[in-house]
Amino acid sequence: MRIAVIGGGISGMLSWYLLQQKHDVTLFEANDYLGGHTATVDVEVDGKSYAIDTGFIVFNNWTYPVFNKFIADLAVEKLDTEMSFSVKNSQQNLEYNGNTFGSLFAQKRNIFRPSFWRMLRDIVRFNKLGKQLVAEDHPDLDLKLGEFLLKYKFGSGMRDNYLLPMGAAIWSAGLTEMPSFPVRFFLRFFNNHGLLNVTDRPQWAVIKGGSKRYVEALLARLGTDNLKLSQHILSVSRNEQGVILKFADGQQQQFDKVVFACHSDQALALLGQDATMDEQSILGAIAYQKNEVVLHTDTGLLPKRRGAWASWNYNLDAPERDRATLTYNMNILQRLDAPVTFCVTLNDTGAIDKDKILRTFHYAHPVYNMMTMAAQLHRKVINGQNHSYFCGAYWYNGFHEDGARSAVDVAEMFGVSY
Repeated sequence: MRIAVIGGGISGMLSWYLLQQKHDVTLFEANDYLGGHTATVDVEVDGKSYAIDTGFIVFNNWTYPVFNKFIADLAVEKLDTEMSFSVKNSQQNLEYNGNTFGSLFAQKRNIFRPSFWRMLRDIVRFNKLGKQLVAEDHPDLDLKLGEFLLKYKFGSGMRDNYLLPMGAAIWSAGLTEMPSFPVRFFLRFFNNHGLLNVTDRPQWAVIKGGSKRYVEALLARLGTDNLKLSQHILSVSRNEQGVILKFADGQQQQFDKVVFACHSDQALALLGQDATMDEQSILGAIAYQKNEVVLHTDTGLLPKRRGAWASWNYNLDAPERDRATLTYNMNILQRLDAPVTFCVTLNDTGAIDKDKILRTFHYAHPVYNMMTMAAQLHRKVINGQNHSYFCGAYWYNGFHEDGARSAVDVAEMFGVSY
């Protein structure tokens, strides 16, 4: 069977890897490189090269079983890392890093702040209540996050200086939309990732040498004969015989099946008028948030106190409220020993010293709301119909593992198990 896979992110790469075991598969990617959100930049400082991740960075040993199996198959090394989280709020003269007792009180005045202790108590109460409600499948899981916090009388300190920034950081979402997040989706994710635990949390890791190493290992395994980069596909149409891909250069190719391993809105755009009503309603219900990502060396975006520097650092000082404003400390995350601190900042470009900017990227992430959750429940209505299959992280929680998981789902429909 001849299969076209459209999209070279994790979903497309794993679809290609699995389906080629039994079928004739060609992978098409619009960019001139393979990887999608797996984007590693090589930077030279003082004669030494550093591979810095700017998109996909971390995974863990609990909730990434498919991706862990994939990199093990490819014999790719990983390094353990820490997933600490800090918040900087200059209006309240507040900063903290929740990783250790010392980093929590890196700003000494936090010891004497009743509001800080109330925030910590609320976090403990939220964690306990969250685990209880998830275990009971409680009706309040159907509330929106803002409604939930009001109903259970959680304070503004915990909400504004912990929970909403944490959620915004995880999903690359805006603070303004976090109160509308479905509580069921939010708490199940927190529970599965150990975020409702003080201890007993997963071990996080990064790819040794940068995330691109697993892409390189995949190419070494499969070669490039059936990989087509810089492909501008204009449209995809279906007929009784299969699918037709039409390209910007006027060429067209026929395949038996097509796997859309791109974002759902991109798949819908490629289908155009050929999309069915079900495809339009389901794929069209999933919105996306665009994020500007800057690789730089300006530590001014990190907390003032070095003891509060974390892997993820949320900046509540930024005027942007509709998009996440945080900075990843890549030296911590990738365990880099470098003379400068490499930072990756989302949506806070104006605060960065222009002379310290190395590269700028733009990524899109799924928006999670009630419409998205409803669309996820109807995936089977369109998947496998009209010679078409849809895979992507948007079917689950929006992360690398979810993209990999959706590729496994599609492969199973073709008789390939993993």
